[in-house]
Amino acid sequence: MTTKWLLHEPSAEAAARLFCLPYSGCGASMYRRWPRRVGGVEVCAVQPPGRENRFREEPYPTYEAMADDLAEALLPYLDRPFAFFGHCASALPGYETALRLAERGHPVPVRLFVSSQVAPHQGPHGRFLRMSDEELAVELRDLVVRLGGSPRPDLIELSLTVLRADVEANKRYRPPRPRRLPCPVTTLGWTEDHEVDHRLMDGWAECGEVTKRLLDGPHYGFLDAPEELLAAFVEDMKVT
Repeated sequence: MTTKWLLHEPSAEAAARLFCLPYSGCGASMYRRWPRRVGGVEVCAVQPPGRENRFREEPYPTYEAMADDLAEALLPYLDRPFAFFGHCASALPGYETALRLAERGHPVPVRLFVSSQVAPHQGPHGRFLRMSDEELAVELRDLVVRLGGSPRPDLIELSLTVLRADVEANKRYRPPRPRRLPCPVTTLGWTEDHEVDHRLMDGWAECGEVTKRLLDGPHYGFLDAPEELLAAFVEDMKVT
């Protein structure tokens, strides 16, 4: 591996790459149920600092700081069509990274996929922002079970540190106005999402050309890589 930002070295044979940022408090392994490739699109899980194999590093205090470094770290892998995917708050550093790439004259994504997240200038949004550490720990235990793991107290404590840092970064993120992306956006809402109603995502139209998709399932439905979601990646990235 030439970068610690990815779990696996991207394949030189992939037609396109989808860089997936992990949900708040989680690491890149949360995408382990996803296939490594969808059609010609390779799924590349991004590993920010503070998580899993990077647990000794400090999490970023802001999405802007993370985007500054991620934009440079991914440069060797932007030699073919690529896109970013983020669910809930993790869509926001994806948005910032796309902006950084454009500002610096680097290759830009063909699309930004945003799942269950309001537009940057309309946030911050979500009940996690008002939770105590005890309440966040309960959410973490539920998420670990959803991912098929056992909620060990030591791992919950470690993950809670990262989740709290992510929540604080979300609270600090208050862009005063929408900024136009260098690529179109696909918004992914979920029919049974009680965290972010899909109708709250319309503000993304102020950030660029938008394709709206409403998928069947709850807030965490993306974890199981439903076929409808995978098909959206291939169709909207226009990769065969």
